[in-house]
Amino acid sequence: MSLSGRIAMAGATDTGQVRDHNEDAIAHLSDMGLLVLADGMGGLKAGEIASAMAVEVVTAELEAELKGIEVGQSDQSTGYALESLAVGAAVLKANATIFNVAQTQPQCAGMGTTLVVVLFYDNRFTVAHVGDSRLYRLRQNQLEQVTQDHSLVQELVDRGFYTPEEARHASNRNIVTRAIGIGEEVTYDMQEEIALVGDVLLLCSDGLNDMLADELIRQILVEHQQDLEKATQALVDTANAYGGRDNISVIAARVDRPFSARKGWLRQLTGWLD
Repeated sequence: MSLSGRIAMAGATDTGQVRDHNEDAIAHLSDMGLLVLADGMGGLKAGEIASAMAVEVVTAELEAELKGIEVGQSDQSTGYALESLAVGAAVLKANATIFNVAQTQPQCAGMGTTLVVVLFYDNRFTVAHVGDSRLYRLRQNQLEQVTQDHSLVQELVDRGFYTPEEARHASNRNIVTRAIGIGEEVTYDMQEEIALVGDVLLLCSDGLNDMLADELIRQILVEHQQDLEKATQALVDTANAYGGRDNISVIAARVDRPFSARKGWLRQLTGWLD
């Protein structure tokens, strides 16, 4: 099932006010219901190589794997949807690919990237992430952070050393504890969530949430949730207005219509008429 027309998408990426080049990469494919965002790191311009590779590998892997998956099926041993297993495998493939290049190309030594992947299917979505790029969900005008940062400052928040607001201004806020391509193996977090009509998902690099408090992000999304192009550009513009100390990347997706894989005769009939 193509999800075009069921899920609206838009994205924006910007160098910001301080950096001289953009090490972020994004992709959003409406037919597949796929969103990918990566924030690269590394010497010279290796960070932008890592992020671009992560997005390219994940997109290509899922384009290939999803063709052989019957939507709505689960893996008996793990309980995860087959789509979720495909997302996890794509993340691991991205890690192996980037790590291999970093080991064999001296100019890419030490490069890595954060990664957030969202895949919609069967009135659900799976999110897998590594690092401190985030997924938020706006539901009934309330904003929730779905992912938890893999960062030193998040560990200090968890231990009570910082409040979330103090963490936004901490000098060590950009030290990640996990990244794609840094090691031969990587551990990713993965969640399966219900997707409701009206939900807006927001993927972002830390160049957004380091500049803007969650409440301001919420206000901008609420104001522009019916026009995601305006929403993503307004988020980038506001982050730049607040200093733009890093690259800023955002992808927004809004669920406009159900996309269940399980169709009774009435749903089949209405599907034919769509």
